Amino acid sequence: MAHSTVYDVAHKAGVSIATVSRVVNSPEKVNLETRTKVLQAIDQLGYVPKAEAAARARKSAGRIAVLAPFFTYPSFVQRLRGVANALAHLPYEMTVYNVDNTARRDSYVTSLSLTRRFDGLILMALPFTQVTVERLVNNSIETVSIEVTHPSFSSIEIDDHAGGRLAADFLIRKGHKRLGFIGDTDLPDLAFPTSDRRLTGYRAAVRDAGLELDPLNISLAAQSLQNGRHSMHALMSQPHPPTAVFCASDTQAMGALKAAHELYLNVPRDVAIVGFDDLDFADYIGLTTIRQHLEESGRLAVELLLSRLENRARPIKNVRLTLEVIERETT
Repeated sequence: MAHSTVYDVAHKAGVSIATVSRVVNSPEKVNLETRTKVLQAIDQLGYVPKAEAAARARKSAGRIAVLAPFFTYPSFVQRLRGVANALAHLPYEMTVYNVDNTARRDSYVTSLSLTRRFDGLILMALPFTQVTVERLVNNSIETVSIEVTHPSFSSIEIDDHAGGRLAADFLIRKGHKRLGFIGDTDLPDLAFPTSDRRLTGYRAAVRDAGLELDPLNISLAAQSLQNGRHSMHALMSQPHPPTAVFCASDTQAMGALKAAHELYLNVPRDVAIVGFDDLDFADYIGLTTIRQHLEESGRLAVELLLSRLENRARPIKNVRLTLEVIERETT
């Protein structure tokens, strides 16, 4: 059976061969409707560019690609630092692709799969469809996923539900009964719902302790310092405010801490605050938080990826990182 050509793809999608080339090499330059048609034609025809076939014969491209949403978030920066440090003395360079919508995610996966200008792929807290998985597997793209797991890839898992339970158990042991929560909302469809999972675990532990998490003591907003501050003001302005607040990220916790100071509240005497992540600044501001070993997750992702690149016969691995409470001055 003859291999499909760029002309076949162009004909099936009803576009020019130049447009097919742009979808493969510079997908962000093609509008979503056209890009979707071309990608569907590529999948249906099993199209493989000639340049990609040549790339497969090469031993190494010397590059590792990282796909990450919100890569400017401090937690992603620390994970990326772990990846960069692990590659620092190895013959690989890291290329980071910022993913801000599902179309861009799918385009990157397709173009990276076809052009083969890299040796392996790290997906960072990025949910993927079965089509995405099939693209990567069919093109033999060695992949490691952080936070989102799939049996086709090695992965590093963070148990956000357990993290929420840890926070609640810790605060309840401290004697708190009126607990609050500040978390995320309005997440784009490509975001992994870590905040929701942390809230579910938190709520379950509160219930198991015979207490209730009052819906009025839950504040959700898009993740930012400013929204963490606004959420804390809202929680503490109620007639019966919480005596302890768990924030789904250290960023939100820092905003909450600022609000507490603006309200002339003593932390932790008037209200205790717990974050999640253990970002670099957490130690400096004395924030009690749930540590999730961000840099370690990046380093491990590289280790798992290179292990399989060296020997594809090695088994796919799933590693679950342990979480721990780091107690500081805010509790």
